Amino acid sequence: MKEYAVLAQDHVKVDALEKVMGTAKYAADYQMPNMLYGGVFRSIVPHAYIKKLDLEKARALPGVACVLDHTAIPGKNRFGIIFKDEPCLVDDKVRRYGDAIAVVAAETQELVQEALDLIEVEYEELEAVSTFERAMEEDSPKVHGDTNVNVTKHLEYGNVDEAWETCDVIVENTYSTHILSHMFIEPDAGLAYLDEQGIMNVIASTQNPHYDRNEVAALLGVPQNRVRVKQATTGGGFGGKLDISVQLHCALLALYTKRPVKMVRSRTESTMVSSKRHPMTMKCKTGATKDGKLVAVDCYMTCDAGAYSSYAPAVIGRAPVHIVGPYDCPNVRCHAVFAYTNNPMCGAFRGFGVPQAAVCHEGQMNALAKALHMDPLEIRMINAHHVGSVIPTGQELTESVGFMDTLKQARDKAAEVMPEALERLKPE
Repeated sequence: MKEYAVLAQDHVKVDALEKVMGTAKYAADYQMPNMLYGGVFRSIVPHAYIKKLDLEKARALPGVACVLDHTAIPGKNRFGIIFKDEPCLVDDKVRRYGDAIAVVAAETQELVQEALDLIEVEYEELEAVSTFERAMEEDSPKVHGDTNVNVTKHLEYGNVDEAWETCDVIVENTYSTHILSHMFIEPDAGLAYLDEQGIMNVIASTQNPHYDRNEVAALLGVPQNRVRVKQATTGGGFGGKLDISVQLHCALLALYTKRPVKMVRSRTESTMVSSKRHPMTMKCKTGATKDGKLVAVDCYMTCDAGAYSSYAPAVIGRAPVHIVGPYDCPNVRCHAVFAYTNNPMCGAFRGFGVPQAAVCHEGQMNALAKALHMDPLEIRMINAHHVGSVIPTGQELTESVGFMDTLKQARDKAAEVMPEALERLKPE
């Protein structure tokens, strides 16, 4: 067996000791002399124009260093992982409950909240688009531009339409997965300050420091080498801290006050505005021969992606590719449509659309097994990927395909520890 320097070797996790000792420094643990605290004034309606915004009472409060709206942004007021469609501070209209409208920096956290309570806003409310179906209707309000279609993807392999003629059994079902919040233990937090060289430094709970650097630089209108981002010890992310959280707001406030500014979101605020797992609906038709061999899969996939794109273009790329899962199928078609709505933004979440697709393909395998009076494990083994399999993108799997071995070991272990469960899986 080949020896590797890292693989199959014991190594001490580099941050294990400081975490065990409780000395690890998370974003909320950072303190600096002369530091201010920051907060965000957010919308309490999901879709509206702002008719009037009054910041003067908040600005007049003793102990408040500054109160800013979008007019204070020196650079670009749009950011996003792939599409730049989210404002740092609302400048045209509110697109979701919790959109950032203004930011406050003050001497204490209590003063921040007091200042936020003094901000007055008047809305011209618009109809909220709350479902994929409404988003796709011709007369629906448009969240962005002149269409609510966020992104589409079409995958086609083989000839699905002709393949149905060779199927002995066909099952059709609709599967839906719901929106989920990451609920990472550590809420979003960060601190920004200008150093002696005039470089904006941002320390944040993030999974994406290089991306953060680029977005802060664009917001401030400075070259990227004038911004430095440090990833603090991060208390959980799971994809939810790939998106910008407090970084832009902290940096903007630090720029204007010339003092360090720290922001720590409450659990309520973090849950309200952090990205979510995409809820998907998958209408799937799957055909097989009488001996359990997959012949064709046809799926129509839809998703409410929320108010902003985040990772939707990546998620919609992965979900259709995995619509048949780890199984051989010579004819596959999947059409996917993601829509903008006024619901919470969806983004990266442990698998980028693959877990949602798994609900569909595993449900269909169970449905086929039932229709064919087969053991659900048996039908999976008949179709399992192996070296030489060709997946719906046309890629051949040439090595290291462990699915069949995994199925066999799982079956053998199940037979050892819960034989009664395997008995229940046998066809009637």
